[in-house]
Amino acid sequence: MKKNNLTMGLAVAQTLLLLVLVFQINGLNSRLSGDMVKEAAAAPTPTAAAPSAPSAPSAPVDMEALIDDDVIKGDPNAPVTIVEWSDFECPFCARFYSQTLKQIEEQYINTGKVKLVYRDFPLSFHPNAQKAAEASECAKDQDKFWEMHDLLFESGVSGGVASFKQYAAQLGLNTATFNSCLDSGEKAAEVQADMRAGTAAGVRGTPGFIINGQLISGAQPFPAFQQAIEAALNG
Repeated sequence: MKKNNLTMGLAVAQTLLLLVLVFQINGLNSRLSGDMVKEAAAAPTPTAAAPSAPSAPSAPVDMEALIDDDVIKGDPNAPVTIVEWSDFECPFCARFYSQTLKQIEEQYINTGKVKLVYRDFPLSFHPNAQKAAEASECAKDQDKFWEMHDLLFESGVSGGVASFKQYAAQLGLNTATFNSCLDSGEKAAEVQADMRAGTAAGVRGTPGFIINGQLISGAQPFPAFQQAIEAALNG
């Protein structure tokens, strides 16, 4: 009788121990799953263009091919070329425009050392970016690209197509021609071609730049561009 009681006691103890282990394992799995969810939520979006260190593309870059038929700011014969891929709805791009571009213009573009080429890279999760890019291309047909470029960054794109048409009128464009260009979507293919060229060159987010073959990602401060430009001038 005592032996049977002892056996039953051991069996009960083993069962309780197994239950405790199961609860502990389940709790550990829950904590690990929770941590993984938190980490996934905190991870940056791949297309978010937080600044990163300059890097060389994996293959040689044909800078002339990257220019295509896009607009140039500065001397076309300048020794250093900056090709910029940008999105008018991107806050990082607006930061580059407001904080860095003016310094590059003053020290390098206006002195004939650098030319800047702008290409479109509207991100899919920015609802007005594609049409804003098309608006700039339509303005280019009337030799007002840079004026539209500045207005889009300074006044914003939240109003969509209606705002872009107002900007065209503000710039003194032929509004009938501009509106027809924008409404027809005739510049959509050109914008997408810019994106494909940027992706092929290694651009993964906006803004992205290639300076004489060197890739720079994100809204870097002026010294990062200065370093790359000086290296290209002295290379």
